[in-house]
Amino acid sequence: MPQATHDQHAGEQPLPDPRTPRAGGGVVPVLAFAGITVAVMQTLLVPVIKDLPALLHTDPSNATWVLTATLLAGAVATPIMGRLGDLFGKRKMLLTSLAVMVIGSLICAFTDQLVVMIAGRALQGFAMGAIPLGIGIMRDELPREKLGSAMALMSSSIGVGGGLALPAAALVAQHADWHTLFFGAAGLGVLSMVLTVLAVPETSLRAPGRFDLPGALGLSLGLVCLLLPITKGSDWGWTSATTLGLIAASLLILVLWGLFELRSPAPLVDLRTSARREVLLTNLTSVMVGVAFYAVSLVLPQLLQLPVSTGYGLGQSMVVAGLCVAPLGLTMMFVAPLYARLSARRGPKVSLMLGMLIIAIGYGAGLGLMSAAWQTVVIAVVLGAGIGLAYSSLPALIIGAVDPSETGAANGLNTLMRSIGTSVSSAVIGMVLANTSVRMGPVQVPSMEGFRTSFMIATGAVLIGLVLAAFLPSQRNALRPGGGGGGGGGGGAGHAPAPPGAGPRRQAGWGGVGWGCRVPGAGSLWCWGAWGARAAPLCVPGPGARGAPRRPPPPPTGRRPHRRPRVPSPDRTASGAGCSMRTARRWLAPTSR
Repeated sequence: MPQATHDQHAGEQPLPDPRTPRAGGGVVPVLAFAGITVAVMQTLLVPVIKDLPALLHTDPSNATWVLTATLLAGAVATPIMGRLGDLFGKRKMLLTSLAVMVIGSLICAFTDQLVVMIAGRALQGFAMGAIPLGIGIMRDELPREKLGSAMALMSSSIGVGGGLALPAAALVAQHADWHTLFFGAAGLGVLSMVLTVLAVPETSLRAPGRFDLPGALGLSLGLVCLLLPITKGSDWGWTSATTLGLIAASLLILVLWGLFELRSPAPLVDLRTSARREVLLTNLTSVMVGVAFYAVSLVLPQLLQLPVSTGYGLGQSMVVAGLCVAPLGLTMMFVAPLYARLSARRGPKVSLMLGMLIIAIGYGAGLGLMSAAWQTVVIAVVLGAGIGLAYSSLPALIIGAVDPSETGAANGLNTLMRSIGTSVSSAVIGMVLANTSVRMGPVQVPSMEGFRTSFMIATGAVLIGLVLAAFLPSQRNALRPGGGGGGGGGGGAGHAPAPPGAGPRRQAGWGGVGWGCRVPGAGSLWCWGAWGARAAPLCVPGPGARGAPRRPPPPPTGRRPHRRPRVPSPDRTASGAGCSMRTARRWLAPTSR
């Protein structure tokens, strides 16, 4: 076969590296601000929740739909917007999410009608997809040495926004009309959109395929049928026909949806990837972290605002209660740099387990630290540190296990798991507090027994998550500078990337040389060899493949090294038909010097 000369390849440009940093220095704070902005929507109305029936001229059971709509919309939007970002551009979908949030805020700001308010709150919740989109942009645009702390900050923005919104919303609600909260939310959304346009570049990485509309509709319907009885079960009755019927319908819909996704050529959620041990265990652990996070958000504000006459209430105002809980979010934000250093040394698995251990210690200590306002601040700081470490570790574990083109959808699914955890926590803790309440005059108030039981439930959830996290594989090099990124292409620093969308099954490096392989289909093995900054994809047929050339064209590498890398032992395809890396090396060998 004719050999390509150095002159033929002299004019060729190196393949673009999707990991080359193109983002400016402002991309991390801008994306983190966007995450905090959308997270504010979750707790925006918590300070006025007891007044909602009077404000909306309805009964308490209907008023809770104002909070439930935001939760349901956020759960549905996260995986869908993540997939749309992978297909059409993460920055574009981030701006779309923020624009929908602004529209929803303005709708709420000009109405006192229950149905219109519910619709606006649902549009506000739709913006929760901005958090996995921001994590995906960071993965695509930032260098490895900055990626760990940046993703930690973005992931923690869920808790940071929720924690900081409580005192700010309480202050506004106490001194102004409650509609001012929505005008402020719209202003934050517009500011975030402007900053995103100015500072955040659009990523060049795109996933192949098309948007799975039937899959999106099926997942949305299944999630609504699942989360609706969880959030409203205490009002409807856990054994009522409506609650049990919706749960049964959700299980049926989600099973049928899963079968459809497995057969789809371009699924909304790659269930085969989601079933990998590292992805599955990370998502299950996320549910437990979500349960633990929401428990403290429900217990401490109520404990602080109960009157002293109860014997255990701390008698604080709405604003003071919010300020006592605010360290929860602030600590989560400040722990991000610590996570980056810890993860670089020990890996995200160790960071996750350490965070969950700190959460368990915080809840255990909280059983005896409920008699003064300063004690609640201590609880908030300890739990904030643990939740911050745990939340920061989750996206690193996910992106270390999936292909770069699936980052948005995979992180969207992980954020959904956290939302399911918070929904379960809200339902269970709410039921516990209601069933253990005591009568004080004409009203029922939560009891100290209910508060302590809630903390024990959160501790149990964290311990279950700790056991699940112990079975995760280690990813110590996932985000190290120059380390092989799990699921990404390329070897160490200086290596050329894999072909777009190719996740290495095995890879080895020697000097400036990088090798890698992945399996696109049965009977063949995609291999790439990289010398310096150039890469050449080669299709090496397996034993059962037919019609393959005896020797593929030589790679456009110019000069080749005098030595070739040592290559690992055979890598097998998914179907069992494999071709060895030794064979690939022999086929890559030059025919003439």
